[in-house]
Amino acid sequence: MAKAKKGKGGAAAAKPAEMMLVASKVKQAIRDAGCNTAGDALDGLNAYVAWLVGAAVRRATENGRKTVRAHDFHI
Repeated sequence: MAKAKKGKGGAAAAKPAEMMLVASKVKQAIRDAGCNTAGDALDGLNAYVAWLVGAAVRRATENGRKTVRAHDFHI
């Protein structure tokens, strides 16, 4: 029997290919707030930033623009 193909679902598909954040700056901001940074914290934040960027790109495209503007980011 043939092996099933792996789909593009799950957490691995949502993870961006590259880091979009400056890790040292994020860690310093967390440290300045008196907290520690877990090993997976930056990966989670990076995935959230990638999601925000994707949503902003979709909104700009749906509005007939190629330029993403500040108001395309809904937080």
